[in-house]
Amino acid sequence: MQSIYVSSLIFLIVFGGAALGMFLRRLLPEEHFSQDARVVISLSTGVVVTMTGLVLGMLVSSAKSSYDAQRVRVEQVSSKIIILLNRTLVEYGPEADQIRSQIGGLVEATLHRVWPREAFKPVQLQPTDYINKIEQQLRFLAPTNDHQAAVKIKAIGLLDDLRQATWLVFIESESNSLPTPMLIVLVSWLVAIFVSFGLVAPPNPTVIVTLLVSAFAVSSAILIILEMYTPFSGILRISSAPIRDALSQIQH
Repeated sequence: MQSIYVSSLIFLIVFGGAALGMFLRRLLPEEHFSQDARVVISLSTGVVVTMTGLVLGMLVSSAKSSYDAQRVRVEQVSSKIIILLNRTLVEYGPEADQIRSQIGGLVEATLHRVWPREAFKPVQLQPTDYINKIEQQLRFLAPTNDHQAAVKIKAIGLLDDLRQATWLVFIESESNSLPTPMLIVLVSWLVAIFVSFGLVAPPNPTVIVTLLVSAFAVSSAILIILEMYTPFSGILRISSAPIRDALSQIQH
């Protein structure tokens, strides 16, 4: 929700720049809008537009890479770690059934923390110490043959992979974000562009609607960037379907 508020504020600021330009057009003498002045304004605006487009493209690409990395990590956690760990414990034998049940409880608790059912409940990505408790139970298993001993070692390795993956999701979610100074610079460039639009454009309804649509477009681009940097909340949140599928397989 915070990204929606930020992008809405940016929309108002950017369109406000266009309104400021139209206001200045009425105040300034006509000689300020000579043909030569218009050429300079257009060229200067073109430079800023080019820089803004490059920065926006870079930010979208970076945010998309971060979002895709988190989505792939969720899929790996569910398919390659949770499901494989469950099958490994099944292979160990009935002695590991209690641990399998605990893993199911871990997955279900993670679902409620990361994808809460309540709309306004905060997302909790920081891993709990539940994996450590499961590891202790796993180490207490006493293999009766070489096959069970090998399966136990494999299960411990998978549990370590699960711990590492959950911490990576948390750390990257905390560290990946749009830097505030860059956002301020980007918005200031957009304001400068729209001020120049307001200076050279006649204040008629068609121009005003066009500027509204343009301001909405650039603020929407910033909204997408902010949303992709917060992949576990907001309107572009990563689906919980892979984790739910893994939980259903554990429970059957």
